[in-house]
Amino acid sequence: MAVVLDAEDLTATQMQTIAQWTNLSETTFVTAPTDPGADYHVRIFTPVQELPFAGHPTLGTARAWLDAGNAPRTPGTVIQQCGVGLVPVRVDGDRLSFAAPPRVRSGTPADADLDRACERLRLTREEVVATAWVDNGPGWLGIVLANADRVLAIDPDPSPTDEAGHYGVVGPYGAGGPDGVAVEVRAFIYDPGTAVREDPVTGSLNAALGQWLTESGRLTAPYVARQGTAMGRDGRVSVTAEGSDLWIGGSAHILLSGSINVADLARPY
Repeated sequence: MAVVLDAEDLTATQMQTIAQWTNLSETTFVTAPTDPGADYHVRIFTPVQELPFAGHPTLGTARAWLDAGNAPRTPGTVIQQCGVGLVPVRVDGDRLSFAAPPRVRSGTPADADLDRACERLRLTREEVVATAWVDNGPGWLGIVLANADRVLAIDPDPSPTDEAGHYGVVGPYGAGGPDGVAVEVRAFIYDPGTAVREDPVTGSLNAALGQWLTESGRLTAPYVARQGTAMGRDGRVSVTAEGSDLWIGGSAHILLSGSINVADLARPY
């Protein structure tokens, strides 16, 4: 993901143009907060749309903001303002964690929605152990499969579609999980007119899956989810409980930094 600091003077159109240019899963834009309880305000864009919330960009934005020399009003906790309201982010060295926001949609999906998901992910209905809407902004539909191996074996239909769909698939490892990992997670994103994308590490999905799976008794926090394995990566997401809240965390690091000439946004690229 990418973070653009000092984005006060950018329009939404310019933000979307930059997000298309970076062509990353998300690009965030930091401006001054309008809520007195927040340290900053962030807008989150994929290459095709704006999102009210996303987990990985929440942690990445906090890391970039802190590394730029900023300090939160409350030591140890950054308060982010975004489309779903205020989201606290705890800071423990390189490790950051955010409080999972409430879901805006839950419950069992309609048969047509699950049929569409199975068709796109090349699953049979019989393989689906459980399913629910786990939407905290991006529109996730959660699917539980029997085990992690079946999750890793998913070979989605890459064909472009006219209808969006965001699917989060999870399967347990059981006692033989690697390094204490409890579940394998994969995130598949279909945007109108584009082929399927897979997100390597997805904080929003792991937050909503965690809420659903712990409430339903399928998992008990704390636990560790692994994501990105099918893409040759090894993302680890920790899910911990504190009272009624779940905290979603991991390490975040700056890999590249630079500047953007806003005047160049009007030029073809």
